[in-house]
Amino acid sequence: MRLQPPPETAGKEVEPKFQFLNHLPKSKVFKYPGGEIQWARFRNDAREYQSAEELEFGKSLNHHHSKMTFGTLLIKSKGLRAPHWHFNANEHGYLLKPAGGVDFIRTFQKQREDQAVNLPANLKELVQNATYVQSPEELVWQYFYDLQGSEEFPFPGGIFQWARYRRNGTGLSQTERIFSESLNKHENTLTLATLRIFSNGLGQPHFHFNANEMGYVISGCGQVGVTLSGVTANFNIGIGDVIFFPVGTQHYIKSVCDEDLLLLLAYSTGNQLETLRMRDYFHGTADHILAQLFFKKQEEFQKFPK
Repeated sequence: MRLQPPPETAGKEVEPKFQFLNHLPKSKVFKYPGGEIQWARFRNDAREYQSAEELEFGKSLNHHHSKMTFGTLLIKSKGLRAPHWHFNANEHGYLLKPAGGVDFIRTFQKQREDQAVNLPANLKELVQNATYVQSPEELVWQYFYDLQGSEEFPFPGGIFQWARYRRNGTGLSQTERIFSESLNKHENTLTLATLRIFSNGLGQPHFHFNANEMGYVISGCGQVGVTLSGVTANFNIGIGDVIFFPVGTQHYIKSVCDEDLLLLLAYSTGNQLETLRMRDYFHGTADHILAQLFFKKQEEFQKFPK
């Protein structure tokens, strides 16, 4: 079935950038007794989209088989997100206010084998009782990772921190190794990262060969450039915006204001992420080939610092 825009936006021309950009704060707020949720996602019923721009983003996620949905979840003070299941997705979460996060994860109890579709036996306790038996360490760290406290990986324009699978576990702590292996043994899991780009810094153009990428702006402001199959888009991003880069898309992110740009990034792979950065591409490709690709003289590429 072909998706049509909501009636009030019919005939409105949509800029190409909305294939890659979603203004999440403008989306519909879904309230529940304990809080509220907003979504950047594909919807089967196009009438559920708030705008033609939101529709364009949802169609892009689906067209590129991203297997990704992004949402923000607000749980009110002493509120509860009731126990639930997702039948067609794994879920990863990032706590913007992480205090107490691991203590909450420790309260999870192992389900019985026959509880894949039934309510858990301890449902009443989960909802009404705030004190639970503490789970063992090896169980906790399959589902929880201290990303904020993890190793920093600097680059000329900023810093990465990763919650990911690594083929070579050398140097990982026991808890990091448990989480890494947990990601890899389940199908369709994600790689998560935080990216801090210093004021006026640049995350250089690059590609991901084995993953789609989604990002959420936590603080700061920036500019994004995307090139994919004849579509080129450059646009500004701010707090609350969601960005999407299909697999193989050349893209860059730049900080354009006085404060650092901080993003949460998710990649659609539970394997080790495969990335080619433009600097490595230029250094690894012969000068005469670069000259032919970019219609330049060979001597110009020989001036690049190695």
